[in-house]
Amino acid sequence: MSSDETPNVPTPRNSREVVREKAQRVHAQQSRARLMRRIIIGAVALVAVGAIGTAVTLAVSSQVSKPRLTPTGMESDGVVVTDVEAFAGSAAVPTTPTPESTDAGASESPTPEPTASEKVDIHVYVDYLSPDAGMFERANARQLAGWIKEGAVTVSYHPVALLTASSNGTKFSLRSAAAAACVATHSPEQFYAFNHELLDDQPEVGSDGLSDEDLANLALAVGVDNGKAVRSCIEDGDFVSWAKEATTRALDGPLAGSDDLVLTATPMIVANGEAYVGAMDDPAEFSQFILSVASDASRETPTPTPTSTPAP
Repeated sequence: MSSDETPNVPTPRNSREVVREKAQRVHAQQSRARLMRRIIIGAVALVAVGAIGTAVTLAVSSQVSKPRLTPTGMESDGVVVTDVEAFAGSAAVPTTPTPESTDAGASESPTPEPTASEKVDIHVYVDYLSPDAGMFERANARQLAGWIKEGAVTVSYHPVALLTASSNGTKFSLRSAAAAACVATHSPEQFYAFNHELLDDQPEVGSDGLSDEDLANLALAVGVDNGKAVRSCIEDGDFVSWAKEATTRALDGPLAGSDDLVLTATPMIVANGEAYVGAMDDPAEFSQFILSVASDASRETPTPTPTSTPAP
């Protein structure tokens, strides 16, 4: 066979070059793919960072545009009750406390006598989910209302939120305290009635409690003056931050009207700086406590002593 008929078979050197060129092409394609992936990932990360920055800016702007609100008509985070006529009608408020039977026979619960110097100053700290707070209110509401009407005492209610975590995540204690502050701000004459209704018919601990809409409807049911403002205040949570801070202040102390008392549970009743430690459902015992406080106050009131006049 002549040399011209020899088949065109690539030499080993040519085969290696072909393989090398193919490998270089594959490597170049992979490099371009990796580069494109890096570009895409970088673009996505840039967009995400921009979105987060925008969200933070909007959140900060929202906080700046809506300043933290503080309720009005309060003293030391409490509402001083002056009008009890709205409490279920004036006919429901007795002029003297309801008689309580004792072992010695029927006798009326004593009424603290107001002095010329001061009345008995009562501060009631309430969590609207606390069963004991509801018990105290149901047992003593009329008695307190009668004393207020007679001018024997001043009563301040302090909404706090100790049981915020006890309502399936709805934070009812916090929201109801904020709702009470809304009523105190926009319709103070109806605060006592709203406060009483919240405590008289409480949701159970561990339940969802009332929604913001339910709280607003309850405020309208007791006859608030500015229903639109009250509803907006409650449903927008205007005073939720205040309620949280007021609770912290009560826990840190001292409580209003006292030198060194701090909030330990609700209800906590402080009269002339002295904490009530008796039964929450015994109005006679509570009445006796207030009478004792009033007596101590009258003894501590200094009596003017006549000065001697020198003889001529």
